[in-house]
Amino acid sequence: MAIIKYFTLLTLPFLFSSCGALTSPVVKGAKARDHGRIGAGEGPAWKEGCLYFTDGRRINRLDPDGRTRVFRGPGLAHSANGLLFDHEGRLIACESGARRVTRTEKDGTITVLADRFEGRKFNTPNDLAMDSKGRVYFTDPRYGPRTGMEITDAGGQLIEGVYRIDAPGKITRLEVPGIERPNGILVGPGDRQLYIADNNNNTHGGARRLVRFDLNPDGTIAPASRKVIFDWKNSRGPDGIKMDSAGRLYVAAGVNQANPYETTEFKAGGYILSPSGRLLDFIPTAPDEACNCALGGPDGKTLFITSGNHLWSVPLK
Repeated sequence: MAIIKYFTLLTLPFLFSSCGALTSPVVKGAKARDHGRIGAGEGPAWKEGCLYFTDGRRINRLDPDGRTRVFRGPGLAHSANGLLFDHEGRLIACESGARRVTRTEKDGTITVLADRFEGRKFNTPNDLAMDSKGRVYFTDPRYGPRTGMEITDAGGQLIEGVYRIDAPGKITRLEVPGIERPNGILVGPGDRQLYIADNNNNTHGGARRLVRFDLNPDGTIAPASRKVIFDWKNSRGPDGIKMDSAGRLYVAAGVNQANPYETTEFKAGGYILSPSGRLLDFIPTAPDEACNCALGGPDGKTLFITSGNHLWSVPLK
């Protein structure tokens, strides 16, 4: 199973048309391996034999020898969340604490791609994706206290938005109707669709859904195309999202300990879905809150999940 790295490599009219009935990609009888509490809270992103992830203070790297090393920090100074390597191999990060999106250049210098929209600071950039043209899409929710939020609509209502970066400082907010609190994000094959994890999980009755929109060639959304792919109901909703070359979706979601806003109806772990939202498999993780995931490994056949600062992995066919 090959991992889609750059969607420009896809030449079929639509990749999913010939997939047939998809089944679970997990190796039969395989169990998720717990690599321990190694600071894998969020992130993760695979590149050239290494897995990169964040622990809230640093960007860490798990090397092929099994050792975890600091890639960026303590000079990071601000908590980081979603990570992504661009088409040139540079690491792009949502620095939620600094309320910005940055790119670490190959010489180690930092380029700020986005830190304000129309002169106002972002909320807390969370996760990001890239299309074949190199445009970066990112989500900007706010979990916890709402103090300090600056971006509002014409009526003065606070906005938790989805944005596209065409170049450093060149930012567009996308129209994403029905999205309450965007978290994970994914650009589908051929730049045809945009998946958004709508995870309003610190309020009663909030959205906990994976939603898909059609994506136009100019990087805008077709609002009327909105489709709910999977609903986690009153449990913890979807966070990070990835996709393999067969079109299966890998979603980190669920919780193992109930709280005032979330039930344990959906346990913490990796949810593997067909493109239409059929549940193909579930990979349980611990201790709590599956936050994000990545596809990687030496042969491209490993699913990594971050959960409660533990890193988990499971082999795929």
